[in-house]
Amino acid sequence: MSDPTSTPSADAPQTNPAPPPTSATTADAPAFGWSGYAERVNGRFAMLGFTAVLVIEALSHDTFLHWAGLVP
Repeated sequence: MSDPTSTPSADAPQTNPAPPPTSATTADAPAFGWSGYAERVNGRFAMLGFTAVLVIEALSHDTFLHWAGLVP
């Protein structure tokens, strides 16, 4: 009978855990230029900016361009 608290024997196969991915959602490495990772990050920032404009317009009851002073 083996002891369940004992350490694995020397002849037992060792498993190495896989390295963590470089991105939270994909295995793509961050890169400059026209890469999938760069486009994904760019799209996420665009969504944040668009949402911020909508929130500003909803709270100020004015257009963003007028609120920012870009149009009279």
